[in-house]
Amino acid sequence: MLESFGAETLARAQFAFTVSFHIIFPAFSIGLASYLAVLNGLWLKTRDDTYLNLFNYWKKIFAVAFGMGVVSGIVMSYQFGTNWAVFSDKAGPVVGPLLAYEVMSAFFLEAGFLGVMLFGRERVGDKLHMFATLMVAVGTLASAFWILSVNSWMQTPTGYGIAENGQFVPEDWWAIIFNPSFPYRLVHMVLAAYLTVSFVVGAVSALHLLRDKTDKESRRAFSMAMWMAVLVTPLQIMAGDVHGLNTLEHQPIKVAAMEGHFEQEGNHQPLALFGIPNEEEGRLDYAVQVPYLGSLILTHTLHEQIQGLNEFEQEEWPPVTIVFFSFRVMVVIGFAMLGLGLWSLLARWKSRLYDWSWMHRAALVMGPSGFIAVLAGWITTEVGRQPYTVYGLLRTADSLAPVDAPAVATSLVAFAVVYFFVFGAGVFYILRMMNKRPATPKIGLRDGPIRSAGITPAAQVDPDFIPGE
Repeated sequence: MLESFGAETLARAQFAFTVSFHIIFPAFSIGLASYLAVLNGLWLKTRDDTYLNLFNYWKKIFAVAFGMGVVSGIVMSYQFGTNWAVFSDKAGPVVGPLLAYEVMSAFFLEAGFLGVMLFGRERVGDKLHMFATLMVAVGTLASAFWILSVNSWMQTPTGYGIAENGQFVPEDWWAIIFNPSFPYRLVHMVLAAYLTVSFVVGAVSALHLLRDKTDKESRRAFSMAMWMAVLVTPLQIMAGDVHGLNTLEHQPIKVAAMEGHFEQEGNHQPLALFGIPNEEEGRLDYAVQVPYLGSLILTHTLHEQIQGLNEFEQEEWPPVTIVFFSFRVMVVIGFAMLGLGLWSLLARWKSRLYDWSWMHRAALVMGPSGFIAVLAGWITTEVGRQPYTVYGLLRTADSLAPVDAPAVATSLVAFAVVYFFVFGAGVFYILRMMNKRPATPKIGLRDGPIRSAGITPAAQVDPDFIPGE
């Protein structure tokens, strides 16, 4: 059945499948590494064991997520040579060094200090352990820096020349790395990672608060997560707005698809809240619109005109329906995050942050919202770039390796089967860890089994304690 599709469609589906699995793990580990650094720093400053218990709890989850992110990233990168060899050949002189910088700096930094962060506190001391934790956090951010630089260059290519053999060759590395869309996309992605983790932490803490409202670690973690939601969500909305202005400047077709604008309506473009894009007829069916608001949001004025899709050749359009709806999923989730954050502020004001069960249930439901928003944003960005791999320069159809559809279909099925088993098991294990409380109740020393077993009291404080060490 899959062989009935063309090789290009199957190759795009395979890359979309693997990158969708991959991106959720870096998005989680970027935010969680910074959260671990904050927890460790607060414990060193206050010596409050609540922070230490939370650190030991979340570092195990981080280790599993980091491992799955590495494995899924390696699998994804192989497709550049198998399915997209022409792209690799033409863009390799630019893309290759940037990916190498990511491995040699960010990944080596993460891998080099990860073991110290996970297992080295008793062996290297608190200060060096804190340094290792910070380096892991810096490494994850550096990884985001280089990957977003590569992807942003593919969206807004600058600093290149074209050789006689058709390859893109670097002429100005500064312009390549800091291309026009890179700063906006980096900020947007890092904030998305932080929000993803804050809502996961909030959901896990809410789960345990629903079971026991006196759980100290869950109360502390829930409070921190809701502060993050309140402070970061408005920043993310503003960052998304500025990013949209940048996209309108460099990729107006993508913005027209995101907004469902088929016709140019002067300086009074409406905002389409909902509709069904009709690409064949070039219009938005069943549109629910707010007059003038589209122009105001997209240009911050009522004077500039916005181009519609019908002003461009239809062969330059991305798949409008996918971009239109994925963008709305991301926006709706963003405002839902803001709503939960404001709800938590009201609860704080009424001193009911740990008592309102309905808010805790809402936080539990919002747990995966960050992942969904990241995926929706990534789909908007990547599908909206079509029909190009390097925007305006190298079309996707011209980037494909000389592969046959049956071969790509076979590997796609194999990936799907292996991914669902391997990563399904990993996610199931993470959920099982999250289902446990951050700290177990301490057992009394006088008559309890710990003393009789000859285990020292350190076992009650350090969840990683192993008898005999």
